Amino acid sequence: MTGFFPRLLADPRRLIALIGLASLALIAGAWFFELVLHLRPCKLCLEQRAPHYAAIGLAAIALVFARSPRLQIAALIGLALLMAWSTGLGVYHSGVEWGVFAGPNDCGGTPAPAAAGVQDLMKQLQTTRIVSCTEAAWRFLGLSLAGWNALASLGLLVAAVLGLKSAVRVAGGSPA
Repeated sequence: MTGFFPRLLADPRRLIALIGLASLALIAGAWFFELVLHLRPCKLCLEQRAPHYAAIGLAAIALVFARSPRLQIAALIGLALLMAWSTGLGVYHSGVEWGVFAGPNDCGGTPAPAAAGVQDLMKQLQTTRIVSCTEAAWRFLGLSLAGWNALASLGLLVAAVLGLKSAVRVAGGSPA
């Protein structure tokens, strides 16, 4: 095997690190859009972060403790499942934005800070913008953040599965 990608897929530890770092980059991007560009996330936006948080943790633990091929294979299986979950959430949220799927009834965004009194509550009620899951706050090349998350997660899923196939072949054919 020559070239960057075949070498990456042949080294489970590098692939685990890549998936963890890619998830970290996706989370950093989400926080950038939220904190710097002030795009408030909806309920589905926040749910899409969960698989990436888990992937960051799993990758970090695997890089420290997964020394044997079997543990590396187990980590890649876990990362593949997390990326499949993330891809599904991204596709669902994109479908909600495009009107293909019905969104959840309780999709109203992140909660506002607690009001100190009645006047603060009235001001919040007048100024708070409800973030709907059906409206894409930002698009690039026609895709919302949910769509880009679905594509990125699908790419990471494919990488995890291909790396898993390579790791199983090198380990002797059985992940168990």
